[in-house]
Amino acid sequence: LPYLIDGTHKITQSNAILRYIARKHNLCGESEKEQIREDILENQFMQLAKLCYDPDFEKLKPEYLQALPEMLKLYSQFLGKQPWFLGDKITFVDFIAYDVLERNQVFEPSCLDAFPNLKDFISRFERS
Repeated sequence: LPYLIDGTHKITQSNAILRYIARKHNLCGESEKEQIREDILENQFMQLAKLCYDPDFEKLKPEYLQALPEMLKLYSQFLGKQPWFLGDKITFVDFIAYDVLERNQVFEPSCLDAFPNLKDFISRFERS
């Protein structure tokens, strides 16, 4: 279980730690619209990440890989032509997105070939 102590703050749970650090370093959406998009993306990416860590993943993998192109298509549409998932500013959901998208390339190396904006996102993230 991850645990963070920062001064008088004692925080457990990965997402709580991630959000705390993001707020502390101005890596969150600013407008209500951005915060809603952030919440949606965080939950979608975390569901995908959770599946990747499932102990039965090898059994679930064929079905997962079959559904992957449609999921990636949605992420590609969500990102659109923006540099980051919430627009011009990198936020904590971009860190989650990078982790999940990169992990999917391990499972299926060509999975992003049809989505140049997602490949560009990964390159941009790695340069940042």
